Amino acid sequence: MTMNHALRYGSRTLALTATALGVIATAVPAAAEEQPTAEQIMADCASGEGKCSFNSPQLGKAYLGEPRQASELLFNCTDSPASQSMSWADTVGSSHSVGGSVTVGGGIEGIITASVTATYNYTWQSSHTETSSFTVTVKPGEVGWISRAQVMRQISGTWQTHYDDPEWGHYYWFVPDTVTGPAPNGTDGKHSAVVVKSRKMTADEKKLCAGGSTQDKVFTRSG
Repeated sequence: MTMNHALRYGSRTLALTATALGVIATAVPAAAEEQPTAEQIMADCASGEGKCSFNSPQLGKAYLGEPRQASELLFNCTDSPASQSMSWADTVGSSHSVGGSVTVGGGIEGIITASVTATYNYTWQSSHTETSSFTVTVKPGEVGWISRAQVMRQISGTWQTHYDDPEWGHYYWFVPDTVTGPAPNGTDGKHSAVVVKSRKMTADEKKLCAGGSTQDKVFTRSG
């Protein structure tokens, strides 16, 4: 039994017509005549053409995301350790499994925020930015930089879209989705981490030390 057939069967119990409901099986694409893609449904949610809600959100446990380079690279071409104060900035956004990134200020962001706040009184943010400075110490012949890992959290739920007139044969469409985004520091005991990392220079990078274009033997470049 396909997901569509199963939902139509269940709709009789709910006293709904057989054409009222549709569900998108995101793992098994169907022909365009049979059902829309998840991306089409999400586009209608974002534009307001479909009246959408994000139903039954489930908060996952917070976890520490992958470290990301947050500063320029600091090169040490001297024979001694070198230290320098460096500014860093890190912006972490949100994504969802059926539609890529969640746009700040877009329709999707507002629907998720309203749903999660109403269910858990939890302030969900689609994007988080932090900036600061840190002293980086680099050994001779090495490259150093500031790395940051953001506390992240997943929220699973189902998009429900209602159309005034049937679209693809149904008034309602349902799309399972998982949203991944930044979480407040300290959520579930997890804390964002800012660390200094370093590595040996590559052969090409060592040429920068020997070049006459660099007056100082300790310098920064974008990575």
